[in-house]
Amino acid sequence: MNHEQLAELLFPHINKSREDYEAQFPPRKLPEGARVTRLGPSPTGFIHLGNLYGAFVDERLAHQSGGVFFLRIEDTDEKREVEGAVEAVITSLDYFGVHFDEGALLEGEKGAYGPYFQRQRAEIYQCFAKWLVRQGMAYPCFCSEAEIQSMRERQEAEKANPGYYGAWAPCRGLTLEQIEEKLAAGLPFVLRFRAPEGAAESGESFEIEDAIRGRLSMPVNFQDTVLLKQNGIPTYHFAHVVDDHLMRTTHVVRGEEWLSSLPIHVALFEALGWEKPVYCHTTVLMKMDGENKRKLSKRKDPELGLSYYRRQGYHPAAVREYLLTILNSNYEEWRLANPDAPAEDFPFTTEKMSASGTLFDLDKLNDVCKDTLVKMPSAEIYDFLLAWAKDYQNGQPPEEEGVRCIGDLYSLFSENKEKMLRILDMDRTGPKPRKDLVYCEQIFDYISYFFDDYYRPEESFPENVPAEDRQKILAGYLETYCQTDEQSVWFDKIRALAVSLGYAAKPKEYQKAPEQYKGHVGDVSTVIRVALMGRRSSPNLWEIQQIMGEAQVRGRISACL
Repeated sequence: MNHEQLAELLFPHINKSREDYEAQFPPRKLPEGARVTRLGPSPTGFIHLGNLYGAFVDERLAHQSGGVFFLRIEDTDEKREVEGAVEAVITSLDYFGVHFDEGALLEGEKGAYGPYFQRQRAEIYQCFAKWLVRQGMAYPCFCSEAEIQSMRERQEAEKANPGYYGAWAPCRGLTLEQIEEKLAAGLPFVLRFRAPEGAAESGESFEIEDAIRGRLSMPVNFQDTVLLKQNGIPTYHFAHVVDDHLMRTTHVVRGEEWLSSLPIHVALFEALGWEKPVYCHTTVLMKMDGENKRKLSKRKDPELGLSYYRRQGYHPAAVREYLLTILNSNYEEWRLANPDAPAEDFPFTTEKMSASGTLFDLDKLNDVCKDTLVKMPSAEIYDFLLAWAKDYQNGQPPEEEGVRCIGDLYSLFSENKEKMLRILDMDRTGPKPRKDLVYCEQIFDYISYFFDDYYRPEESFPENVPAEDRQKILAGYLETYCQTDEQSVWFDKIRALAVSLGYAAKPKEYQKAPEQYKGHVGDVSTVIRVALMGRRSSPNLWEIQQIMGEAQVRGRISACL
């Protein structure tokens, strides 16, 4: 076989050499030890938690080492592409504070190593494919889909290893003349990588160091894998090898589903004579389902999609904080020792990542949200609520599936800024601040009683306070209520009212002699709280009334009477 002639026959339009591209994309001038990472999503329209998880690893590895983090769009599968998906990827990750240094950005491509869309790099891939053909390491395959399927069925019947290789690779031995005839007849072809002779029977293995999983031993590649599809566009296997070399990627972070493809990727790097990047294969995200763990599912678990957290209004700082707790096993210990340090100060490392399955716990995320928001100034939380309401609760029918229509909260928040700031500040100072705020939708549910249009009684009055006493409590409260009373004066009036109706002035008095009292002052104040808020527990009741104002307080009590 004249491989030089075959290369020209298959790729007559390719004039550039691999040396031309090596010169066009030289090694990056970065500090020693700097890492270059990339996110390479397919534009399928669904950006999920796993993407954010991996992107966060990429971002930390690059930025804490003084390196580069770039976005490459792996759009080689036209059938799966969804309009607007690229913008969705960028805006979703930007929302969570994941920012790219170069690549396919909203304002256009940035960086000297593009194009950053794989479909625009066809000639680059074909140049290196031509080089492989010239070395006798790649060949055209004219087998139809029906022929491939028939071969699979025979392999299954004979209990042979599935795939296209060795004796099961009919196009592997075609002569130059046969190839010329098929090309002249207009038969379509794919380009396949030629695995070493006898690789399927050799049983050889190789070892590679994974930055998360440690030393791995795997069988060498024996498959004649497709490099270029019939349209001249590469498969992921070939494209990522060429791109990661030319873009000078040092670390490849990807899911464990790609582990089985590692032999072909290693084989391609070696065939092309390039240094391999450091592979970091992350684990799948799991959740508890009863007593068992299972993989997060797009069909079953809305929390897998990143849009879920935006719709609900999770603050990105809280989500990032939580992700670090599941990314590195020592993060929580570091956070306890550094409660006020920015998360970026944490020395992230792949060695502390799980290699056996990462448990995602929505309840724990909510707890982290509480700890994160309690440290934020009320003005920052207000601005975040306002932005969320503008996007999702602006009085318009929701455009996104899964959005609960609450109302025109954007106007409500805008028109009541000072009131909102006071509400958000309630009981959030002092040695033991309340941690009640989680995410935007929950926050509004928590504070909705302040606004008459959204007030909905949720809990009933205490069972140990009879209806006639409730009426007396509320009527007596109205008679003595004064908006300007200091908190101590205000509570003394409630205590006096409780005593006048046969309730103990203090809970301890009731506990000592319950037979002497109907209840205690806490029961009386709970009646007032339920009348005002529709709830039995709340932050400081006196402060709530100061925010509501006398007219609203009297209106609520009167409505109950």
